[in-house]
Amino acid sequence: MRNYRFSVVIERDKDGYFAFCPELQGCYTQGETYEDALENMKDTIHLHLEDRLEHGEEIPCGARNCLTR
Repeated sequence: MRNYRFSVVIERDKDGYFAFCPELQGCYTQGETYEDALENMKDTIHLHLEDRLEHGEEIPCGARNCLTR
């Protein structure tokens, strides 16, 4: 799999932390701590990309979010 770089937004809420990736529709998670949310987001992005590739869908890869091949 190629290496990608995506933006991640992590926000604190009353239950812990909520994280999402603006470039990948429907890619979001949560965690009790900031670190949990970040690790969960890494896993979520990986699974999201695997699913897209398995279904022949394109991965958004503009100049601002594609790191290396």
